[in-house]
Amino acid sequence: MKKGKRWASIWDSFMYWFGRRSLQSRLIAAYIFIILGPCVLVSFYSYELINNMYVRDARDKNQSLLDMEDLHIQTQIESMERAMQVAYDDQEAIDYLANTSEPDTEDLVDFSNRGFKNLTRIQYYNPNVEHLRMFSNNNIIEIWPMFLRESRVADEVWYQRAVQMKGTNSWSFHYNDPDILDRYKGQSPALTPKVSLLREKSIPANHHVGMVQVDMLLDKFSPRTYSVVKDSQSQMLIVDSEAQIFTRSENSFLATNSVMKSVIQERLQRYRTTGEWDINYTENGKSFLLLHKPIERINADLLNIVSMDSVLEEISHTRNILIGANIGFITLVTAIAYVMNAFILKSLRLLTEEMKKVRRGETYSGITIRGGGEVGELAHHFSKLMNTINTLVAQAVYKQALTKEAELRTLHNQIDAHFLYNTLENIKMLAEIENQRAISDALTSLGGMMRYNFKWSGEYVKLHDETRHIENYIEVMNIRFDEPIQLRLDIPYDFMELEVLKMSLQPIVENAVKHGWTGEESGTREISIQVDEWEHNLIRMVVTDNGVGIEEEVLRELNQELETVGLTDKVPGGFGAKPSTYGIGLRNVQERIRIFYGKEYGLKVFSEQGRFTRVMMVLPKVLLTGRVGTDDKTDDRR
Repeated sequence: MKKGKRWASIWDSFMYWFGRRSLQSRLIAAYIFIILGPCVLVSFYSYELINNMYVRDARDKNQSLLDMEDLHIQTQIESMERAMQVAYDDQEAIDYLANTSEPDTEDLVDFSNRGFKNLTRIQYYNPNVEHLRMFSNNNIIEIWPMFLRESRVADEVWYQRAVQMKGTNSWSFHYNDPDILDRYKGQSPALTPKVSLLREKSIPANHHVGMVQVDMLLDKFSPRTYSVVKDSQSQMLIVDSEAQIFTRSENSFLATNSVMKSVIQERLQRYRTTGEWDINYTENGKSFLLLHKPIERINADLLNIVSMDSVLEEISHTRNILIGANIGFITLVTAIAYVMNAFILKSLRLLTEEMKKVRRGETYSGITIRGGGEVGELAHHFSKLMNTINTLVAQAVYKQALTKEAELRTLHNQIDAHFLYNTLENIKMLAEIENQRAISDALTSLGGMMRYNFKWSGEYVKLHDETRHIENYIEVMNIRFDEPIQLRLDIPYDFMELEVLKMSLQPIVENAVKHGWTGEESGTREISIQVDEWEHNLIRMVVTDNGVGIEEEVLRELNQELETVGLTDKVPGGFGAKPSTYGIGLRNVQERIRIFYGKEYGLKVFSEQGRFTRVMMVLPKVLLTGRVGTDDKTDDRR
């Protein structure tokens, strides 16, 4: 709540400051705002399109490279599988592997000239195949480098896993190509990653006799994975089923981003579980694309890591061009708008200077604005206004003279009223001398009524002043009647200080005196005034007489007429013969109440023929000090 008020205060301060700027400055600011908004939106939209286009192009380009590499790998897989199938189906090689007895020299020479040469042709026709080896479970004579005893590799994990495959293809990846012939003892093997295809040979079924192995170095199996780096924007790698990563070591993203390797392994594990792959990756403030292609035939994955540095540099360059173009465009438009506004507002400045002269009291001599438009129309109306003001000043001087004359007449009238008060006092004294107490009391009440009527210092009086005036009125009226009217006041003492409109209750009481009785009734004639609190900050004044009442049709028309008083500009047309006698005084009171208090307040009449007539007046609870009820809210009209 406080934060909202603070922002509202800042906004009000800004609007006040902005409103005090010159019209030309505000127009320039408006032009900049009008132009800046679309420019920013268009630039933002264009930037998003360009950004997406660059990212999409980089992704599509590298995805295409990934697909090409996958196609090459599929070709190499087929090549290794064909070599495996040919060697696996060679009957002479199978017989040699399964031979449990040592062959004689003639058989050995014969196999070497025929069977061994046939197998060497497989590798000759598939130059990418690094090794074609056949391991025997028997104690055969080894023919290097192709026919070897199984004891050389039987303890290797990859070999044991191939045995467990029971005659189906088993693929495995290795970080180097060990020398199983032990030709270079004491030397560390070179780092030559390779992929191996192994397949167990059983004769008869489930009787293990040996293993066929086809090897290919990874730089031939997947050239882009270990290729010489021409740029540092992408890097391909192969991940096998055991989450081993095979890729180049020079200029490797894995070396400069320590977390990337574990992230790739986690995403591959999640992909194999859920099938979901997240292409975006960020580390050390750098963005990468991780493009993925599964190689299902060998249970491995091919990835292409793409650095977005160059792409982001191009995007940043494009963004700077857009910002510069916007700034230049807005600067140019601002300069043009400033020159045009200065030319357009020249006439307005002339009119402003003329107005300042008039404000300082200088004589208006007229102003001529060339051209039309709003400024010319404003100058025309200003000239007419000044002519009207001059006329009104002359009229005001004349009215001031008339006012002085009226004040003198008012003073004279006050002197006449004072003379009348003195005359009534003299007559009252004569009545007392003649012991005419009724006449004396009536003159006292009449004098009070006259003072109340003539002393019109404001529209509002205290309730006890209004009721005192009504008491005087009843006392004067009772001189006319044989059966006097009794006035009963049911008003709490605290309400006597309430503020009411002057002469608001008296016309209602007067209506009751004039029309409440026909003179033929018997019994006590009574008028009661009751005041109470109706709702919160509302008071209800009820004037009730026990007279003849009002006919139902007349009562309905009377209330309808009172309801429309003050709500429209239509002048009431009267109620007919009977309603007019009741309605004129009430209508005047209703109109005054709604003028001074509002349209939600006013009168309503209730009556029952032969029993009573009741007029209810609803007003706001206002003290004469100008405060409503007991609250601290100041009355708006004060």
